[in-house]
Amino acid sequence: MNQGSYPLKPISSEDSSDFIDLDALLAAARRQARLVGLFGLIGLVLGVVYLVATPPQYTSGTRILLDDSLTRFAEDKPAPPAGPQADAMVSSEVEILKSSRLARAVVLAEKLQDNEAFLNPPRSPLSALKATVKSVAGFFSSRTEEDPGSIQDAKIGRAIGILQDGVHAERVGRSFVIDLSFTAPDPKLAGMIARAYANAYLSDHLDANFDATQRATVWLQGRLDELRENSQKAALEVEQFRAANGLTAARGELMSEQQLSDLNKQVILAQADTANALARYNQFKAIVDSGPENAVKNATIPQEKGASGSNSAAINEMKARYLNVSKREQDISSRFGQDHAQAVALRAEQANLTNQIYAELQRLTESYRNEYQVAKSREDSLRGNVGDLAGQNSQTGQAQVKLRDLEQKSQALNTLYQAFLARYEQAAQQRSFPIAEARVISTAGNPTSASSPRKTMVLGLSLVLGLFAGAAAGAIQEFRERFFRTGDDVRDALDLNFLGYLPAIGGRFADARPRTQPTDAQAANPSGPETVTPRILRVAINQPASSFAETLRNVKLASDVVLHRTNGKVIGFVSVLPREGKTTTAANFAGLLAANGARTLLIDADLRNPGLSRGLSLTPDKGLVEALVGEQRWQSACLVDRKTKLVILPAVVRRRLSHTSELISGPAMAALLEEARKSFDYVVVDLPPLGPVVDAKAFAPLADGFVLVAEWGATPRLLVRSALQADRQIAAKTLGVVLNRTDMKKLASYGMFGAAEQYLDRYASYYVEQTVTEPEPNRTEPA
Repeated sequence: MNQGSYPLKPISSEDSSDFIDLDALLAAARRQARLVGLFGLIGLVLGVVYLVATPPQYTSGTRILLDDSLTRFAEDKPAPPAGPQADAMVSSEVEILKSSRLARAVVLAEKLQDNEAFLNPPRSPLSALKATVKSVAGFFSSRTEEDPGSIQDAKIGRAIGILQDGVHAERVGRSFVIDLSFTAPDPKLAGMIARAYANAYLSDHLDANFDATQRATVWLQGRLDELRENSQKAALEVEQFRAANGLTAARGELMSEQQLSDLNKQVILAQADTANALARYNQFKAIVDSGPENAVKNATIPQEKGASGSNSAAINEMKARYLNVSKREQDISSRFGQDHAQAVALRAEQANLTNQIYAELQRLTESYRNEYQVAKSREDSLRGNVGDLAGQNSQTGQAQVKLRDLEQKSQALNTLYQAFLARYEQAAQQRSFPIAEARVISTAGNPTSASSPRKTMVLGLSLVLGLFAGAAAGAIQEFRERFFRTGDDVRDALDLNFLGYLPAIGGRFADARPRTQPTDAQAANPSGPETVTPRILRVAINQPASSFAETLRNVKLASDVVLHRTNGKVIGFVSVLPREGKTTTAANFAGLLAANGARTLLIDADLRNPGLSRGLSLTPDKGLVEALVGEQRWQSACLVDRKTKLVILPAVVRRRLSHTSELISGPAMAALLEEARKSFDYVVVDLPPLGPVVDAKAFAPLADGFVLVAEWGATPRLLVRSALQADRQIAAKTLGVVLNRTDMKKLASYGMFGAAEQYLDRYASYYVEQTVTEPEPNRTEPA
């Protein structure tokens, strides 16, 4: 075996993965199923206790519809609001229902301040405790004498607070319906208060409308008198100013304004005529300026009325002749050639028509120029007349500005007066409208069943919360899992061979037979009792077909494979913590070897706490210490189990030794082992635990191999790893790890899907487990 460095893989609190390991989650759920079920049962019991201790509550509800259409025949109202405004309106009505003013009205209407069933209802234990604490705190506070009036007000205030705590109002969906409910311990009381709330709300609507209308009527009456006086005064000022400035009017207008209006109309018509003449002139001038040839080809001659119209018709006739001649000329030229006499004559006729059309166009252009000049002169003359008339009316215009200002003021005051008068008449009529803008669409009745606590919901919620709490507790236990449970834990954390599981065994630590002192003859030549070890150290011998013995055979096989070239194998059994069962394991391993015919020597080298020696049925008076200090030969201190031929070298410690590491690692111990190698096939050494005790580390050079014993579900992985990292020589010689005191029933729940732990029960037929008659703990060291 490699005696060099001991490579250990880094250990983490938990091996993480990028993906959720469903197998691990299911395994954890199986392991924690009992805990989760226990918490679920506790939650269910607490739910039952809550239901028994909590008094029932009854809820009565009514629904109120906000309906503006109820007053549509009596009032002229705009369309109802939509969108956010409607939401705000309904929310405002909900707050009114929750207001203390409405609650006070209900309290006074139903005299709830004197109703003991309402003021002092049955309370749950938690509410009673809170009330007791408040009363105790109020007892120590300073109190003053109160008059009967203040006491009555306090009772009303308390009733209002209780009422507001029990009432609940909310909007139904996106509708204009408000759901109003009240919860009380008495069903009749709940129904009565719900109905009273609806009546109080409708009455409040009527009172609010009446009060608002009354206040508006009184205020409008005062404003009407003032507005009437101001309107009459303004109308009088208008008439006085009109008479003083001679601003007489006909058909609703001043004479000067009528003249100016007529001239403006004539100017507009003259301007239109001028523009029309200019357009015709420019059109014909452009045709003439393009030349005779283009004028004939491109000119468009409009049809005009009168003389101009006849001239245009003559031009169009000549142009039609021109086109006909041109067509004939092109036909003759294409058929007989351009030099044909008829073609030449047609071209001459075409030229003559061109000159006639062009001359006519020039004459028409000059005629249109004259018409334009006449229209322009007429327009300029009319504009001059308008300017003169406007200058004459400048003073009249200034007076008109002042007059319009006075008229606007008078009209505004008159309009305002008419509006206020209409509002006053409307308000006076509305005072007699006994119609609210809301109505009850679902009348509150007396509830027949309790609304709370809901038994099904409470029990279901208690069960769910209990299961969640159990799952949380189970998750905490799983996250706190830092112990060895499976062989994979050993291999992953320590990178060592896993040699198997040793099931938890029973039996008392000491044998029932009294302990006796061995004689010298028994020590030199064993002939005393047939066995010197108690039953707890003989499990593998008494149950050779058990899984316990099978695991020890696996340890033997591992030692034979690794130490196959070693004669007289020296194997040390160590553990990290005390009371992990290494002594039991070492003794059973040695007994199994001896029972199989191997010459085996079992040495108790735990000189500080010799649990193996104390567990023997005989109390030795000599042992390893005497042999190491030279007081006697080690052979004379050995005890022999006559049944298995197992030789045991005990340790007798009569005083506390402080140099035990020097004793078991010194030359005397080396010499003892060298002699033992010649006489025995196996030398099994029970060593002290690792950690602060250095005896095992000092013994390491003398051993051929070590077997590390760890308690299943109790030995921390990190502690074992740290100990092996500190003792590299022991780690390098460790043959493997044995998990002792394994709960075989729980082991399968810690194995992953497909792991060996999942199928251990299938091998039960291969083992013959026997029951120890006297159960005793699987420990050889004292507690």
